[in-house]
Amino acid sequence: MAEVHGACEDRFGEVRDLLAASLDDDVGASATVYVDGEPVVDIWGGYVDVARTVPWERDTITNVWSTTKTMTALCALILADRGDLDLAAPVATYWPEFAAAGKEGVQVRHLLSHTAGLPT
Repeated sequence: MAEVHGACEDRFGEVRDLLAASLDDDVGASATVYVDGEPVVDIWGGYVDVARTVPWERDTITNVWSTTKTMTALCALILADRGDLDLAAPVATYWPEFAAAGKEGVQVRHLLSHTAGLPT
């Protein structure tokens, strides 16, 4: 297994082990986990380049893809849990202009599950 650097509480040792195992196939990666606002995992390993000549560092910059989808869904589910958002309500309940062009029947849940039939 590849070498992993950084700090990881013992109770999250499996995260460290999984990262190390993934680095046998992946070039490099990092993982950070916070619990109650405190960092419990801050680890990294591998290399920045395919030739495996430049080590992955704690502050290696990477592209992050599609994180807004996950965060939007999480926020919507928290609002639904609080009773502030009805997943079965039409989107137009919260955003009246959305109903234009025949979209009046699209529900919030359709947007969250990508089943609204809106390709763009």
